[in-house]
Amino acid sequence: MADEVVLLDFWPSVFGMRVRIALAEKGIEYEYKDDDLRNKSELLLKMNPVHKQIPVLIHNGKPVCESLIIVQYIDEVWNDKSPLLPSDPYQRAHARFWADFVDQKVYAVGKNLFSTKGEEQEAAKKDFLEIYKTLEGELGEKPYFGGETFGLVDIALITFYSWFYVYETLGKLSMEAECPKIIEWTKRCLLKESVTKSLPDQKKVYKLVVEWFGLE
Repeated sequence: MADEVVLLDFWPSVFGMRVRIALAEKGIEYEYKDDDLRNKSELLLKMNPVHKQIPVLIHNGKPVCESLIIVQYIDEVWNDKSPLLPSDPYQRAHARFWADFVDQKVYAVGKNLFSTKGEEQEAAKKDFLEIYKTLEGELGEKPYFGGETFGLVDIALITFYSWFYVYETLGKLSMEAECPKIIEWTKRCLLKESVTKSLPDQKKVYKLVVEWFGLE
């Protein structure tokens, strides 16, 4: 009997994109359901009653929540191809540390870039660039964060590329000028079909952010 896989998601979500990339990397067929986060579906509320958030992966009727947990679940269940985490326990712990760093830092400070003004925005810009420069330091001269292979940390971070136009336009900065190593890494990731087909158009995301946050 084939696995039944359903993804509850919202198209511009950097967290949902992570799951889409992981599923694509593994070649898993699934049913995609885009949720209206201003009028959440009964299915979402039932499958994630604690946080009531997307993404939720429903595997044979059982829900798995939180994007990084879902990505690791996918890697463990469909472990016969394209591993997303290294086999060495220390390297796995290292990858989880940096994926968590992305989770804890990047989204919140990125949001501050376009939801604040004046001195607050300047402080947000400084924090944002410090975080990305820290990530550049971890990347070093490696093609991917895990070394030669695309993995968990890359999946955690690359989805924010779809928001770069938002950050640059509303936050008044240039990612290429400030973080050239991140841009080079981004270009390598975008050569992967799993990435390009999972990320929405940057200007479509920008339009939504402007509408949602009343920035026009």
